[in-house]
Amino acid sequence: MSWVVAARLAGIFAVIAVGWLAARTRTLGGPEVVGALSTTAFTVFTPALLLRTTARIDLAALAPLTLGAFFGPVVVLLLAVYGWQRWRRPEPAAGPAVRAISTSFGNTVQLGIPVATAVFGEAGLSLHVAIVSLHALVLLTVVTALVETDLARSGTAPVRGRAAVLRQTVRRTVVHPVVTPVLVGLAWNLLGVPLPGAVDGVLVTLGQAVVPVSLVVIGMSLRQFGIAGGLRPALGLSAVKLLAQPGLVFVAAHWGAGLHGVPLGVVVMCAGLPIGSNALLFAQRYRTLEGETTAGIVVSMMGFIVTAPLWLLALTHLAP
Repeated sequence: MSWVVAARLAGIFAVIAVGWLAARTRTLGGPEVVGALSTTAFTVFTPALLLRTTARIDLAALAPLTLGAFFGPVVVLLLAVYGWQRWRRPEPAAGPAVRAISTSFGNTVQLGIPVATAVFGEAGLSLHVAIVSLHALVLLTVVTALVETDLARSGTAPVRGRAAVLRQTVRRTVVHPVVTPVLVGLAWNLLGVPLPGAVDGVLVTLGQAVVPVSLVVIGMSLRQFGIAGGLRPALGLSAVKLLAQPGLVFVAAHWGAGLHGVPLGVVVMCAGLPIGSNALLFAQRYRTLEGETTAGIVVSMMGFIVTAPLWLLALTHLAP
């Protein structure tokens, strides 16, 4: 597995370096380009990927116990980080939600798929893909509802306006680049009708752009914000993502749900993946903690080289 992880990480860092170099040489323009690319990825490419995924997912083939053993602890951790950050009363209204998604959303595609394939084979890959199919749907939907509620609350003054604020919050939560395509995709899925070929082709083309554009945005953001100023919070984000999250999933899945073998290994390793690029797209959409999130992605990817073998050893000795 070490060679697979190293090769995949090298490829990811290479694309990030392309983005950093493009920002340094201003090949694509000034800092405003970062926002434009991020907005495009979040409002065009990501919705296409989510819509196609939810429209095509085989709902009957999902393993409820395995999925619950993964998403239960992950959502609990997301809400715990969010609640802790809210209790600290941070200045940016969107700050708690951004940190919550940074400590819970993993790189399940670029790193997760090759890791699952190399370590657990075809059986493990099928379980991992089931998690991937619901990953963005569950986490981004929850965190979107949280951030939109916080943004509405931060601008709320009179009691007489609470009903209007509630309506606005619901509307902004549902009419959203993440939630809307998921709802449309699920509705289409329930109809039991395959996507028309032309529509599917457009969605495939747009969805394929998510990964490369997101990595380029990370590189450009790294050049724009640097890593030194955000190193301390990045270490905290990385520790929660690489150590706390897989630890919670390990306990819940093995001693709570009774999983062992391949299913247990898949959920633990998926939980231990580094921070995914969607966390940065989310941060940039709300213009909050972009530098910290960028640093967290880079630091957690470097840390994964150490923590991945440690979790495999833990699986071998604690749950043989």
